[in-house]
Amino acid sequence: MSTTMDTAPVRIDKWLWAARLVKTRALAVDALRGGRVKLNGAPAKPSKDVKPGDEIEFSQGVIRITARINGTAERRLPASAAQQLYTETEDSRTERERRIAEMKMTRPQGVDRNARPTKRDRRQFEKLRGRDEY
Repeated sequence: MSTTMDTAPVRIDKWLWAARLVKTRALAVDALRGGRVKLNGAPAKPSKDVKPGDEIEFSQGVIRITARINGTAERRLPASAAQQLYTETEDSRTERERRIAEMKMTRPQGVDRNARPTKRDRRQFEKLRGRDEY
């Protein structure tokens, strides 16, 4: 197993993980089994080998990436090296950037969904529910 970019065929689930398109190999397998990854236009199974020159389509939510594989790697590489494993097509890049900008425009501003309600927020909720007798 080499840790640098190679030309030998590698399983597609390992490649997706090494190229940092997914966080774990388990997520790569889920994406492959869910039909969100196509290799050369056909749905791919986790054990399918990829090699330089292959074209991959990867969907994650509303984001779709179409790329040509430049190299392979058995192990996860640093982000800068992982970007060298594939070249995203220009159409894919512009569509992806457009969708990301669209999502940013529709997102509510100033709302942190992960923040815990403050004491003031709780009082307002209680008042709306009609429980402000306390």
